[in-house]
Amino acid sequence: MLQPADVLLLDEPTNDLDIPTLDILEESLLEFRGSLVLVTHDRYMLDRVSTVVLGLDGQGGAGLFADYSQWESWLEERQQMAQQVAKNDARPAGQPTDRAENRPSPGKKKLSYLEAREYDSIEKRVADAEHVLQAKRVQLEDPEIVSDSERLVTAHAEMEEAQEKVDTLYARWAELEKKKN
Repeated sequence: MLQPADVLLLDEPTNDLDIPTLDILEESLLEFRGSLVLVTHDRYMLDRVSTVVLGLDGQGGAGLFADYSQWESWLEERQQMAQQVAKNDARPAGQPTDRAENRPSPGKKKLSYLEAREYDSIEKRVADAEHVLQAKRVQLEDPEIVSDSERLVTAHAEMEEAQEKVDTLYARWAELEKKKN
């Protein structure tokens, strides 16, 4: 930390430190002008030093949060939703979970003309969007961009936007596929 740097990557920096050394570390990190990637179990330090928390759910999901408690709430919600889905899937055969399943289905819906045209072109649109997403990922890994914090933030935002577009297209494709069948 005595050498000039744009990015610090710290993995459990608080392990085996006494209280005065922890205070000095926190003060140094608060004064650091570059980017900091901090992996720690120290919740207090995490909340005090970080401006963004990248929280993982252990199932492949991730999100950006303002602090540790916001991530905890999000994680708890996801776990409750997963338990609810598991509970609904574990019902005895022939027993519907809600009244909507008791209603007779109105019959198979067919794709409208516009939806059929959209369905015919969506595979290519998804492929194009994935190509753009891959290009944004490569751009994000460019050493020139990584060393410039402003360009890095912009490139990351563009990559997230491209990922969101891909996700939206996949969701629409699944919706059209379901309606078609």
